[in-house]
Amino acid sequence: MKNLTLRQLTYFEALAHEGHFGRAAERCAISQPALSVQIKDLEESLGFALFERGPRHVRLTTLGEAFARRAGDILRAVADMSDWAETAKGGRIERLRLGVIPTIAPYLLPRFISNVTQAYPTIDLHVRETVTPRLITELLDGRLDAAIVALPTDEPALAEMSLFTEEMVLVRPEKDSGAPLVPPNALDEMRLLLLEEGHCFRDQALSFCNISPARPRDGLDGSSLSTLVQMVGAGIGVTLIPDMAVDVETRSAPVCITRFDTPPPTRTVGLVWRKSNPMTDALREIGHIVRGAAQS
Repeated sequence: MKNLTLRQLTYFEALAHEGHFGRAAERCAISQPALSVQIKDLEESLGFALFERGPRHVRLTTLGEAFARRAGDILRAVADMSDWAETAKGGRIERLRLGVIPTIAPYLLPRFISNVTQAYPTIDLHVRETVTPRLITELLDGRLDAAIVALPTDEPALAEMSLFTEEMVLVRPEKDSGAPLVPPNALDEMRLLLLEEGHCFRDQALSFCNISPARPRDGLDGSSLSTLVQMVGAGIGVTLIPDMAVDVETRSAPVCITRFDTPPPTRTVGLVWRKSNPMTDALREIGHIVRGAAQS
């Protein structure tokens, strides 16, 4: 068997994740024929097929799935070695691939980016905004260094640093300003608008209102907090948003904000990273910068 290369493993991982040669090639910044040749050479070296090829997609074979687990371990180890080398070289973080969930990114990132570039003027910062399950997967695969998410993640391979806790507030149409606050378990009767499935903030809102995620609902789902607030302003229903989003999302919508009685619903925001990542000390410094950005 010929020696396998990291390039082949990288291309294999991209194709396994995307399930499509075109998208995998785009992700790797190469042409589709070049990717196909590398995958074919890899399969010939191994002596078995890694993928089942269909007209519109590809999927891993049984042996391909087993190979993917081993390839993932190797790529993560290489990523950690690269991070270690960067950290050891100067004692400071040089590159940061940071994931952020959508219910935090628009409100925290502007201040955080300003603060982190002041602390690390030469940092190579890459930001990825998506939902928690995808961030966790990309963290474990070594494609991200850290992520800002709602805690806990319940992922044993990740270290967690709690940064701050914030309240959830109720958003109602402006005409309801001054109206009595209804109990949380009655919000669904007022047509509670939620983020679409996959957002952890949706699950937190359902939990606070004691609504089963499996229960059929006639409310509308939104892709962003901005959409939800605008729908409330149009008189469609009510929604919950985190405190950090209030100033940004309510400035252009005819809505009112109501805070819940003590104890109010809250979420804890934290920074997570792989326990095996040698950049732990540097990432804790990043966590303190995130905390400072939130406080300001």
